[in-house]
Amino acid sequence: MAATLSQWIAAARPRTLPMAVAPVVVGSAAAHVLGGFHLGRALLALVVSLALQVGVNYANDYSDGIRGTDDDRVGPFRLTASRLVPAKAVKHAAFACFGVAAVAGLALIALSGAWWAVLVGVAAILAAWYYTGGTKPYGYLGLGEVFVFVFFGLVAVLGTTYTQAGTVDALAWAGAVSCGLISTALLMANNIRDIPTDRQVGKMTLAARIGDGPARASFVAMLAVAVVLPLLFTGAHPWLWLVLLAGVVAVPACRTVLRATERAQLIPVLKATGIVGVVYAVTFALGVVL
Repeated sequence: MAATLSQWIAAARPRTLPMAVAPVVVGSAAAHVLGGFHLGRALLALVVSLALQVGVNYANDYSDGIRGTDDDRVGPFRLTASRLVPAKAVKHAAFACFGVAAVAGLALIALSGAWWAVLVGVAAILAAWYYTGGTKPYGYLGLGEVFVFVFFGLVAVLGTTYTQAGTVDALAWAGAVSCGLISTALLMANNIRDIPTDRQVGKMTLAARIGDGPARASFVAMLAVAVVLPLLFTGAHPWLWLVLLAGVVAVPACRTVLRATERAQLIPVLKATGIVGVVYAVTFALGVVL
């Protein structure tokens, strides 16, 4: 029996994809403020971000699967652990996604002239693979949140802005930090759910290290800071008050994380946090464009 297309899609973890779209929207909005918005480059940045997100999801599926980390878990479907496809097929899928990201990234760099960004792109792909891959994956050491914050927050937003406008400003940095925090919160929710099984196999994520209660509190704190940070710029952009809508949308997710007694109750929080990211990106963009 082989995995179906729907199972391959499920293993790509579509609930995490909004976190790849949001930083490109925010970065493009920041570029607009700087007078440098470019639709074609924005679309290339989107391809890079989505390909990296799916690639790291497949890489995580492969690496955790061959280690046995996913043999007893509560979360969504996994290809490697299900034994429906050869592990190497999942690995090849991850590398194919990284290849797409590399090609789109090179095109974006060529158009913008920011050739130094090649090193950033290489670092992003290596970080995506070694999150759970290799002999000493840093995701097992509690450093996964650092990777997500840096590459799906700072690099994704600031890279999008710079390749369009040729510069970045404080507003772009604020958007980058907020996107990074929302993405990190999504990972934290995922890792809170997996604390018991991760500890059993030695996968000491940040949530597993700091414990259940502090991890849940950090989830709420990340979203709160992400929503409040852009409000520092409402003097120049009054419509940024719209970002508070993301805070309203975040309330149910925060309530679930704080109150859930069963690990399975945390699964919908991934989708809910993704929605928070989308609402944040849309309201941020409207706030600086209007």
